[in-house]
Amino acid sequence: MPRYLVELQYTVDRAGRQPLHPAHADNLHRLAEEGVLLLAGPLTGENAGILLYEADDREHLQRLLDEEPYVEGGIVARTRVREWAPGKGSWITGSSRPARSVGA
Repeated sequence: MPRYLVELQYTVDRAGRQPLHPAHADNLHRLAEEGVLLLAGPLTGENAGILLYEADDREHLQRLLDEEPYVEGGIVARTRVREWAPGKGSWITGSSRPARSVGA
């Protein structure tokens, strides 16, 4: 199933997002429970956030983004979507690697 890295840039600061934040958080928790949202969080020092989705296809992802409370509330200035195919790293399922011995 494809994975998509989504960057949301906001039109308002964190305080300006606060009225919509409870609905935004509830939506993210629901999507995480459904296994669609893998990771999400703000970009430190920027007025933006990163979300990692696993969706059936780009159209499915677009429906999810259209239903995002921050998008519905009109406070997203820009949405950048990139399909991502991670292949390495400790978070990749089944990527256990033997421990290196000290001094190796």
